[in-house]
Amino acid sequence: MRHPSFAPGPALIALALLSGATAATAAESRVEANWGSIDARPTPPWFEDAKLGIFIHWGVYSVPAFAPTKDVDIYARYAEWYWKRLTTPDMEGHAQFKAFHDRVYGPQTQYQDFAPRFTAEMYEPAQWADVFARAGARYVVLTSKHHDGFCLWPSEESWNWNVVDVGPHRDVAGDLVHAVRGRGLKMGFYYSLYEWKNPLYLSDVDRYVDTHMLPQMKDLVTRYRPDILWTDGEWDHPSETWRAPEFLTWLFNDSAVGATVAVNDRWGKETRATHGGYYTTEYGRIHDKDASGDVIPHPWEECRGIGHSFGYNRAETVADYASPAKLIALLVDTVSRGGNLLLDIGPTADGRIPVIMQERLLQMGAWLEGNGAAVYGTRRWRVTAEGEKVRYTTKDGVVYAIHLGWPGRFVTLTSPDPTGGTKVRLIGTEGDLKWRRSGAGLRIEVPESAPVGSEAYVFELTGVR
Repeated sequence: MRHPSFAPGPALIALALLSGATAATAAESRVEANWGSIDARPTPPWFEDAKLGIFIHWGVYSVPAFAPTKDVDIYARYAEWYWKRLTTPDMEGHAQFKAFHDRVYGPQTQYQDFAPRFTAEMYEPAQWADVFARAGARYVVLTSKHHDGFCLWPSEESWNWNVVDVGPHRDVAGDLVHAVRGRGLKMGFYYSLYEWKNPLYLSDVDRYVDTHMLPQMKDLVTRYRPDILWTDGEWDHPSETWRAPEFLTWLFNDSAVGATVAVNDRWGKETRATHGGYYTTEYGRIHDKDASGDVIPHPWEECRGIGHSFGYNRAETVADYASPAKLIALLVDTVSRGGNLLLDIGPTADGRIPVIMQERLLQMGAWLEGNGAAVYGTRRWRVTAEGEKVRYTTKDGVVYAIHLGWPGRFVTLTSPDPTGGTKVRLIGTEGDLKWRRSGAGLRIEVPESAPVGSEAYVFELTGVR
């Protein structure tokens, strides 16, 4: 009971009013456990500004490191699916996986036998982080657990099937978190909701979710405070079975990263490109739908490898790897359509990023170092593309026309509408360029000083409509 002589002063009254307003604001901003509320939470702005991330598929599957490279669909070229396709006769690619396995390891060898050989003795997380930073990436997403259930952190829910209990005997995820953040990059995790061979998952999915999956995801979030949670393996069950709305409510309202974490759309068999956070495409697909040319009016991200696989595939040759020009064109095209590119690398079982992958990343970084203004922080313009060679982005009233490959001495752009104040500059050269109106567009004279040989050339346009 309050003492009769006590009367709150003006400062205390103001504090109480402020506390009440803060509590009301917090209550209003809390996410509820339904898709309407979850979908209304905006993807953090940092994600849409970042544009380029590095995906890392690394685990027990990096030991056999094999998948066919031709005569099968793209999904059957994933080396990280080795265990599943090896043991599932009716899956595409099974015959190729089995023939390789029996020839190299013998039919008596089990997938679990590979775990002690996932040693990571050459793993240098600081060197990895240096390559990612020099590549111009702004975030990193590591596979904390793929569909085989093997964890890259000391998960109590996966006893003797994680990197501390077997294989490297070190917290490879934690080491990478420290190194990546030390270079100023965002750090996130891929996490598979399902596990191919987990007996609990196969016999009682509800108990699996309650006693294995949810505690594991909460441990991952609490332990490392990720900037991204990238779930996958959602297609077996609806989001209600995975208890995804319940988990996301905890993540956004009660975890330490609730205000800053970005999440994707893989939370149930019905959610991709419909619910969650940002939408995802994979080698230009949404499941089996070709979305490679779509303009998606929602934050989104394309993920793919430099080759045909996410996990390291020893069967791939240089012909299977995208050239620097193709990778930069992929990045530019994705960004022009409003998306991010999450480009994957597959390290070897001993912890090395293959040199050709490092080279491709550094080649992209060299281009971004000079031309990043047309990529980072940009948004989709009213026109995304003009023919096969020109892509557009915009930022702060500036329009960037990115020409893939050498444009020649003259470039005609039909989409920008010039005004009396229009100025054109070619990034990497000095001074404004000469231009004249050509029909409804611009005819630009490219200076002789323009460096020939770049993968793409950026024209900075101001004063255009």
